[in-house]
Amino acid sequence: MAKPIEITSVEQFNEFLKSSRIVVADFYATWCGPCKQIAPFYEQLSNSLSRPKVATFVKVNTEAEGAKAVAAEYRVTHLPTFIVFRDGSVVERVKGANPKELQTIVETLSHNIEHATQGEGSGSGGSGGIAWRGADLPRGYIDISDTIDVRGLELLNADESHFSVRTLFNKSKPSALSKDKAESSEKDWVESDTDEQLLLYTPFNSAIKLHTIQITSLPPTDDEDDDDVPMRPRTLKLFTNRPHNLGFDEADDIDPTQTIEIGENDWNSNGTASLGLRFVRFQNITSLVIFVVDGDGDGEKVRIDRIRFIGESGEKREMGKLEKIGDQQGE
Repeated sequence: MAKPIEITSVEQFNEFLKSSRIVVADFYATWCGPCKQIAPFYEQLSNSLSRPKVATFVKVNTEAEGAKAVAAEYRVTHLPTFIVFRDGSVVERVKGANPKELQTIVETLSHNIEHATQGEGSGSGGSGGIAWRGADLPRGYIDISDTIDVRGLELLNADESHFSVRTLFNKSKPSALSKDKAESSEKDWVESDTDEQLLLYTPFNSAIKLHTIQITSLPPTDDEDDDDVPMRPRTLKLFTNRPHNLGFDEADDIDPTQTIEIGENDWNSNGTASLGLRFVRFQNITSLVIFVVDGDGDGEKVRIDRIRFIGESGEKREMGKLEKIGDQQGE
């Protein structure tokens, strides 16, 4: 338990990201009124939750020499901004002096501190903690899968015996990667039905900026008839801001926002491919249709275990800005 640590260099900050499982960073400026208002609350959190090599609370003065490079690296444009890192990756970002929102993040953080203290790995899932991801996040972006309006999800051509569209966004580690996978009776993945094509309609609760899609696919490797073994997806077509799902004929005829070809080398050891998007085309997204056109192989079905959306969530009301405006200049 300790007070927040003042960051003086990029090297110091990066060292904390390497040595501490969880890092909470307060980006502030001395002239910023809202920063001063929330500072005691942040210090109280640090005093109660910090743990050596488990949870570290730091402060980053965006105008101090050495520290402002950290703010630039993580594209901090509003003050205050609080960024939560786990295992070196951004998992949460709070803009503005919003104690209620920060308190919610900290409650989740407390849960993860307990697990980290008990030595559990970063891949542990569960609805109460940080979501499992099969690949690192692009620097400066966060997992925004929680912005999905799950009530509006729709998946066409899914095998009913492997069907629950919400499974694709489950926060837990896929059972196929678990040591006890043989003991799991629940099928936590999705397969296509009559052929290898799938159509997934995903609405969002607010407009988002989408940077990367991470898809995890873990087909079995047992020696079975090739026609019975599902494939990983190969060709994807993405359609943005549609009011509803497309039909397969319609998806074939309409020009997509982007087409992605997934190569064999794109899949990592967790069976996850990180698919970078043409960011300028995905700036104000309210819904996304993912059309799996075909699979990588000669099989008849495609399998998907998890999907993660990486980018920036919709803007919230800001209580402080980086620019020196109004009565903040005199504070």
